[in-house]
Amino acid sequence: MEPQLDPMKDDLPLMANTSHMLVKHYVLDLDVDFKSQVIEGFIVLFLETGSRYRRASSTGEEGCQSQFDETCKIRASEQGHVPVSNASACSSKMEYNDFAVCGKGEKDTSDKNGNHSNEEQASGISSSKNCCDIENHGNEDFLLVLDCCDLSVLKVEEVDVAAVSGIEKFTRSAKLTDVSKELANLRNQIVHELVTLPSDRWKEQLYYYTCCSQAPGCGELLFATGTWSLEIRKSGIRTPADFPHAIRIQYKTKPEGRSVTWTTDQSGRPCVYTMGSPINNRALFPCQEPPIALSTWQASVRTAASFVVLMSGENSAEPVQLQEGIMSWYYYVTMPMPASTFTIAVGCWQEVKQSFTPAVQTNNEFSLPCSQADFRWHEESCGHVEYPCRFQSPAARLQRVIPYRVFAPWCLMKCCEEHLLQLIPQCLSAAYTTLGTHPFSRLDVLIVPSNFSSLGMASPHIIFLSQSVLPGGRHLCGTRLCHEIAHAWFGLAIGARDWTEEWISEGFATFLEDVFWARAQQLSHDEEKAQQELKALLRWRRLRDEVQNSEEELQVLRPNKESTGEVSESGASIVKHGLKAEKIFMQVHYLKGYFLLRSLARRIGGASYLASLRKFVNKFHGQLVLSQDFLSMLLEDVPEQKESGLTVESIFTNWLDSSGIPKVLFLVENSIDCRTAASSIAQKLKLHSYCCKMLNWLPEMKDFSGILLLSMSLKMSLASFLQSTLKSQIRKPLLEEGETWKESRLVQQVSGEVTKWIRTNQRIRKSGKKKRRQDEGTFQKLLPDQLVLLLEHLLEEKTLCPRTLQGLEKTYQLRDQDAEVRHRWCELVVKHKYVPAYGDVEKFLREDQAMGVYLYGELMVNEDAKQQELAYKCFAAAREQMDVSSAKVVAEMLF
Repeated sequence: MEPQLDPMKDDLPLMANTSHMLVKHYVLDLDVDFKSQVIEGFIVLFLETGSRYRRASSTGEEGCQSQFDETCKIRASEQGHVPVSNASACSSKMEYNDFAVCGKGEKDTSDKNGNHSNEEQASGISSSKNCCDIENHGNEDFLLVLDCCDLSVLKVEEVDVAAVSGIEKFTRSAKLTDVSKELANLRNQIVHELVTLPSDRWKEQLYYYTCCSQAPGCGELLFATGTWSLEIRKSGIRTPADFPHAIRIQYKTKPEGRSVTWTTDQSGRPCVYTMGSPINNRALFPCQEPPIALSTWQASVRTAASFVVLMSGENSAEPVQLQEGIMSWYYYVTMPMPASTFTIAVGCWQEVKQSFTPAVQTNNEFSLPCSQADFRWHEESCGHVEYPCRFQSPAARLQRVIPYRVFAPWCLMKCCEEHLLQLIPQCLSAAYTTLGTHPFSRLDVLIVPSNFSSLGMASPHIIFLSQSVLPGGRHLCGTRLCHEIAHAWFGLAIGARDWTEEWISEGFATFLEDVFWARAQQLSHDEEKAQQELKALLRWRRLRDEVQNSEEELQVLRPNKESTGEVSESGASIVKHGLKAEKIFMQVHYLKGYFLLRSLARRIGGASYLASLRKFVNKFHGQLVLSQDFLSMLLEDVPEQKESGLTVESIFTNWLDSSGIPKVLFLVENSIDCRTAASSIAQKLKLHSYCCKMLNWLPEMKDFSGILLLSMSLKMSLASFLQSTLKSQIRKPLLEEGETWKESRLVQQVSGEVTKWIRTNQRIRKSGKKKRRQDEGTFQKLLPDQLVLLLEHLLEEKTLCPRTLQGLEKTYQLRDQDAEVRHRWCELVVKHKYVPAYGDVEKFLREDQAMGVYLYGELMVNEDAKQQELAYKCFAAAREQMDVSSAKVVAEMLF
């Protein structure tokens, strides 16, 4: 069944028919033009027949035909057709490490929509009905469907890979005839042999990908562009096996395209980058978006010499001058990844360097605890498709810190040097200590422009960080860096097979962020526990507020439930609410996922849990997973938990398939757990004889009735105490666990400071206008997370006097704190209409756009003329450069 889109639900369509054909490799050859704000050039796709076709092929061509005639979809297509043209090939006489760059294509003759057309258009794909007539099944051409939008497609042609010098090594036939069908089969055979080369021949493979991408065209292909797709067909070809396996598309992006943003950096210089759009990369190049379409890629990008091109690639590209003022940058990836992970950033970035080598902790206390099981995993073969895997490399397995670079606009270089450069090796080392082998060989970190709508984004070999993480010390910068580094394992090396299961990526990254950061700081066990309890309380408060103020449907971590991971016959599917603007600002999938993993870790035990994570990484890296893959493996590793009633189904019910906050952490029905709870209570009451009797009887009991009956022999008060205590340990709501975090040392310290400030505010109110000298020594120094909690508590106060707010800012130097603290400060300013600090709000909305969206709503809700004027002023100044989703959400608040 094909995906049915509901425009009212903002679902994202994944149109590519990946069950019929899969892109195995992309070769991009692009020019970046900042004057026109357009990226244009060619992309060559190397394809293989899809799994559905391969499974059905044994039934014969006639049987296969019915499989692919179902590609008929409801599409509003724009016509496009390209006449035959002679494309000249670049020379293929080069060494494997010397990749030539093709010249630019012919003159653009596109129509007003950017799509090539001419008098022969009538012979092209005229409409979805004509290209897939239900009454004419069995007589229609096969359609290759790619995900595509906001692109001007100019030409599509088959590539004559057989014309490449030396390519005969990939052919099995001894000689060729002039029969066109045999020649077409030969081309497809060459592509098949090329894409299936052993991983130890990856350099040779990249070399021939380059040569083939520059081969001449050998015939036009008909195409049509729709709102979300590009459909390509070859007249008379009815099956994927006969469809050309190497095609070249000439295209250009549109300035308004939603996959990249054209803006200026913090130094006022032009730049363009992929900002993690909800539509991913389909407005950057035609591709297959479904995560199952794992592919490799290589790209040559040309731009003016003053610009630096950064990209998700295994190599640290060095620019090559093609002509005066024009440089070319080349990157490649040999690990198959979803096309959505492709990332590019072009700007006047400066590399931030340091004059010393930072020391990285190598003490045994912080080294990776390698068990025999860990070594056994390394010795076994990987479960993914073949590629040059770092998990099989002895050198990579010992590499604690991978090579890294930092880039930023020149005005932020000093700020990056102060903290970020020093933090990267510490955080990488902590990640290695926790999970083992780094999945990627190197890392670039880029400080992106202020219009970036998130604090960070991880892609293969490159991390984008918001400028908001830089001010205010190490804490926010370090925690966010740890979060993005965690995505190298969870989100990239291991991806979700169904994009609606975002928690697999974000929940794990949020959980591991705390583990990495504690080890990067070299905290003691007690310090780590205290910090993580404080963090848990802050996240619990955030989750509680978000659940109260968001649609229930958006709070479900597995919205497709039992249909998760399913696709249509062609491979097409939809991502529920994938285009909903406010969804990108929601934290539910981060926070509920984090609390699920935290609860599992507490129940299983920290060391055992992290060992299971390492095992999961070793088993599933390079693969796509669903929730049950992790949960099933975890429960198999800890069979006693499974025996206690903890099942994949119960976790689905309580955590992943329901909205809101889980009412129950886990049910404990095992007598062993009951023994532990009862023993603890009895020891505290010094009832040793009673404990022994109960422990002997418990194995014969299937529920709590035995405990309650036994309790009747004691006084009623003791029975009531036992019953309530046992139930609280065995059936403990997340709501109640939030109360236990309040007993943490760091939280208690904040509670004391809150009380002081409330009393100070009361004294000021009573004293009226008479100024009172404030004793600054009465207030303690607080950690950044403690300051956040302090300000959140003070936000709950009905009234805070201007002098109290002035004292707060002065005591903690709030203007110099990190963005999380300053955000709460701005909320206090807005709530209490503290006019002297309106400049802080304006600065935050201008410089911290990743976090300031909902401040606009708070400025409007008070119905205060000055605040509303401030909101309109800030939005007018930022709107043109603001992220599209952010601008849409803010506009709905203001107008």
